[in-house]
Amino acid sequence: MPEHVSVLLDECIRELNIKPEGIYLDGTLGLGGHSAKIAERLDRGLLIGIDRDDTAIARAGERLACFGDRVRLVHGSFGHLDEILDALGIEQLDGMLFDLGVSSPQLDEAERGFSYRMDAPLDMRMDRSGGKTAWDVVNRYEEAELSRILFTYGEERYARRIASVLVRERALTPIETTLQLAELIRSAMPAAALREKQHPAKRSFQAIRIEVNDELKEVEQMMRSAPNRLKPGGRLCVISFHSLEDRIVKQAIAQCEHGCICPREAPVCTCGFQQTLRSVTRKPIMPTPEECAVNPRARSARLRVAERV
Repeated sequence: MPEHVSVLLDECIRELNIKPEGIYLDGTLGLGGHSAKIAERLDRGLLIGIDRDDTAIARAGERLACFGDRVRLVHGSFGHLDEILDALGIEQLDGMLFDLGVSSPQLDEAERGFSYRMDAPLDMRMDRSGGKTAWDVVNRYEEAELSRILFTYGEERYARRIASVLVRERALTPIETTLQLAELIRSAMPAAALREKQHPAKRSFQAIRIEVNDELKEVEQMMRSAPNRLKPGGRLCVISFHSLEDRIVKQAIAQCEHGCICPREAPVCTCGFQQTLRSVTRKPIMPTPEECAVNPRARSARLRVAERV
């Protein structure tokens, strides 16, 4: 099984405030690192693990088999949280955890097409059972739309230049592989950009991956459903790895906490707002220097925690 280090593991377990008889959900199962630590603390409780990647479901299932009926795994997307819980006959939970990052196996296994450092067909699907691929985005999107995606989802300031190069090159021959794409992105960059520490293709690969998997839409849907699926006192823990995801999570929690639109001078609330969440921590919890030294991929992680009121 590929090596995998769960990000902010101790912090997540602490903030979930796990009850032995509680019902918990790991909405991004991966290889089951967070799930295993949750399940260890359950007695008569239940852990539900969700993942879009059937390979992750299979691998985590092996790891979590020792917990028997304390764990139930579901192949699906956390964006469909309501439908999944309804199908399981579960109304509310004692806690939920979502780690929004790409798992290490997805990055490290070249054939998945997530990495700009290893050659593979352009795929990037978390759920390989269907849907568009990175090949479709790179080879079929109009130049303006491709530029918009690179700028919006990757915050890539050279989005127009990159989109122009990709469209020009694909007119000659389709762009087929990750290293071919990475090299074309590099060729579109000015010399100053190539001197930056991060790989020149990092932001563009992030943007294409987000588009392929509808990641931001999934996060928005999850943040609309999650507060109403928590019991009073239940905890919501969300780890994000880039500013776009973190902004959605932060704003959704703020809306649930401070969503009243009445004028400040109004003596009572008349807009009908009812608070559903309160922030447990004022600022996101960050990985320690020690964790970053062991797992460099944790550097950009941000954990936000909220509690159902």
